[in-house]
Amino acid sequence: MNVNAPIGVIDSGVGGLTVAKEIMKLLPNEQIFYIGDNARCPYGPRSLQEVKKFTWQMAQALMKKKIKMLVIACNTATAAALDSLQKKLPIPVIGVIFPGARAAIKSSPGKNIAVLGTLGTVQSGAYEKAVKSLVSSSNVVQLACPRFVPLVESDEYEGEFARKMVEETLSQLEGEVFDTAILGCTHYPLLQDFIEGVFGNGVKVLSSAEETAKDVERHLRFKGQLSDRTKPPVHHFYTSGSIPIFRSIIQKWLGIEEPFVHSIRFPKT
Repeated sequence: MNVNAPIGVIDSGVGGLTVAKEIMKLLPNEQIFYIGDNARCPYGPRSLQEVKKFTWQMAQALMKKKIKMLVIACNTATAAALDSLQKKLPIPVIGVIFPGARAAIKSSPGKNIAVLGTLGTVQSGAYEKAVKSLVSSSNVVQLACPRFVPLVESDEYEGEFARKMVEETLSQLEGEVFDTAILGCTHYPLLQDFIEGVFGNGVKVLSSAEETAKDVERHLRFKGQLSDRTKPPVHHFYTSGSIPIFRSIIQKWLGIEEPFVHSIRFPKT
């Protein structure tokens, strides 16, 4: 395996950029090839079988780019396809759910944890299963937040409209007891300030991005596959949707002034 081969990162849209950002921060020598399936986003309301098909299409597209590792930077896709991809692909495949659960357990004094996720992720029960596999006595409350992903994908996640939507959605958790909240969708960190504003100082709000990046680093180091390149890598971003919107969010979130953004198309069947 070429140690300077890229790391593949896939998501239903722009949310996985939060994971890519942490990988870039922790592993600045690693090159990333990212696919955001913006045209078919959100994945949350879709069946797990359909999400699995879409995830495989993205994975196969990146396998043609000779990636050395695949990161499923989408909670819904992780729930639907991680097991099958790990069994069938010849490279390591990492998801975001177990790292998120691990981070929550580390953070939560009382092991009372709220999971904010897409409808698909919540219905799969994957986070509750992962949390309880670590500490069986944990109390987990889940809330589907279906309006959050379209808000982020439309690049409208910073204003007053976004703040009010977050407040309305999270009001459904009134009366629930938790000290830690997992952002169980990689789009949600772009709304983190608003979410923290609703919950207040008594609740730790965290995402799986940083823990996932640590998993990537640990795995590559163990396998002896950390990049040894001496020049900064050039990252490539692929979208099935709007290039201008995708580019704008990359510029704002990753700080890359002129990102290499390409269009990608997937079969309709």
